[in-house]
Amino acid sequence: MVSLVALFIPMLSFWLWWPCASLSRRTRWLLIALTAVLGVFPALLLKAAQTGALAYTSIARLQVPGGWILAILLMMCAFVLLRDGLWLVSKLSRNAMAGRLLHATSLTFIALVLAAAVSALGVYNALQAPHVQEQTLSFKQLPPALKGLRIAVLADIHASPVNNAKYVQTIVDRALAARPDLIVLPGDMVDGDLQSGQVNVAPLAQLKAPLGVWVAPGNHEYYSGYNAWMQEFRRLGLNVLENRMQLLQVRGTKLALSGIGDPVYGRTSIYNADPTVAEGVAPDVATVANQARKAGAQFHVLLAHQPKFARENASQGVNLQISGHTHGGQIHGMDRWLVAPVNNGFVRGTYELGPMKLWVSSGAGLWAGFAVRLGIEPSIDVLTLAEQK
Repeated sequence: MVSLVALFIPMLSFWLWWPCASLSRRTRWLLIALTAVLGVFPALLLKAAQTGALAYTSIARLQVPGGWILAILLMMCAFVLLRDGLWLVSKLSRNAMAGRLLHATSLTFIALVLAAAVSALGVYNALQAPHVQEQTLSFKQLPPALKGLRIAVLADIHASPVNNAKYVQTIVDRALAARPDLIVLPGDMVDGDLQSGQVNVAPLAQLKAPLGVWVAPGNHEYYSGYNAWMQEFRRLGLNVLENRMQLLQVRGTKLALSGIGDPVYGRTSIYNADPTVAEGVAPDVATVANQARKAGAQFHVLLAHQPKFARENASQGVNLQISGHTHGGQIHGMDRWLVAPVNNGFVRGTYELGPMKLWVSSGAGLWAGFAVRLGIEPSIDVLTLAEQK
C-alpha cells in the first residue's frame, strides 16, 4: 500500500497543479512537492506502525490529521477528473474561454479550500460516539421462541488512543441502556499493541446480556498481536469464538452462535509473540456449520468480520450473518464506487442471500488512519428478530 501511495500521490499532485499556467513554473513545482509530501505522510505513518518505528500512542493521534489530508486528496482527485474532463470537452468544441476558466488557479484553490472544509466536517463526524440504531430483521419460519430476540452489534470499535476509554465507555453505556438479549462484537475491537490499548478496551468488561457477550476476530486483531488480544478479551469476560459454535438455549429453542477467523490470516505483526510467525486462525465456515447441524440448532447466527464471502456462507445453512469491516462506506459516493466493489457489493444494512440474511454494520468506531464520515453515521445496531409475514 505504501508503495502504491508513494507512486499515486505525486502523480495526483502534478495533475492538480501543473495545468494552472498562470502560476510560475517554480511555484507550480513547489505546490506539487508540498502536496506530494503531505499526501505521502499518512502512508509513512502506516509504515511506522507496521514496523514499530514509533510508539502507537504517538502514531494514532497523528493519523487523524493524516486521514483529513487523504480525504482532501480523494476529493481533489474527483475535482481534477471533472475539471479536466470538462476542459477536454471545451478543447474539442474550441471554446478557449471555458478552457482558460477551468484551468484558472483561483478555481483550483477554491476547490481545495472547499475540500479541506468538507473533510474537516467529516473528521468531526467520525470522532463522535455512536447512537443506538434499531433494526427489525424478518425471517420465514423463525422459531417462535426467537421472535423479539434483540441482538446488539458493536462492530469496528477500533479502541485506540483516539477511540479511547471514554469513547468505549460511551458505547458500553448506550448498548446496555438498549437492554439487548445478546451482545456481539464482530471484529476490529482494537488498534495497536496490548500495552498501549489495554486501558482503552477495559470498559468492555462491563458488557452484560442474558445470552452473553461474544467476540469474533477482525483483521485489525491480526495486525495488533492476535494471541495477546484474544487472551485479554477472555480476561475481560468476553466469550471468544474462533471457528467455534456455541449452542444457546432460548426458551427451549436451540440457537447456534458461531464466529470465524478473518481472511487476512497468515500475515505477521510486530506485536505477535514471535513477529515472524503468524497468529490466529483462518476462517472456517464449514466447521462451525457442521457443529451447528450436529447440535440440532434451529437457527444459526454467524459472526464473520468481513462480509465479502457471505454468498458462500449462505450455502452452509447459516440463517443470519453479522459483519462489519466496511464502516458503512464512510462517505456517500465512496461507499458505492470504492467500498462496495472490494467487498463483493456489500456495504451496509440488510442483504437477502437466498435463505440467509446478511447484516453489515456501519460500525461503532473507525480506524484512526482514515477517520472521516460524510453522510454515514456510526451506529450501535440493535437487531430485533421477527417472523416474515
